[in-house]
Amino acid sequence: MWNPRPGRHLAFSYIGIHRYFLTFCTHSRRRIFEDPAAVRLVRAHFVQSAAREHFGILAYCFMPDHAHLLVEGLDDASDLRRFVREAKQRSGFEHARQSGRRLWQDGYYDHVLRDDESSLAVTRYILENPIRAGLAERVDGYPHSGSEVYTMKELLSAWDTQG
Repeated sequence: MWNPRPGRHLAFSYIGIHRYFLTFCTHSRRRIFEDPAAVRLVRAHFVQSAAREHFGILAYCFMPDHAHLLVEGLDDASDLRRFVREAKQRSGFEHARQSGRRLWQDGYYDHVLRDDESSLAVTRYILENPIRAGLAERVDGYPHSGSEVYTMKELLSAWDTQG
């Protein structure tokens, strides 16, 4: 039977100091994140959950119907599944309370970055997503993306140095 919910890697614990590229889709791919208030609400819950579960949000981008994050566990107890469950549950509850509608599609997509995969390359992919979608002309011109760890100036400078 087909299961629309993406599965986790069974041989991987998702606990500890690891980096993850995450994608969360809105329920029925509704364009919820066109509303800046919805982005602020969800971002605040993600930031709070990240702090509780010891994650750094290296990059984020809220596209109209989905969100991308690059997160990094900051200590041996960082639990990705608990972070995601809490962030989606709390933001979804508050969104439903305010709008009467469901926020999230079940499940989420994750990619565990290997040691040889560059955080900067994934960050660039995430932050350039609005350009590829025709929503912005420059990375720093899209209001619903950034980092909770670095300034946009620091990221752009790192890209220039790498490039």
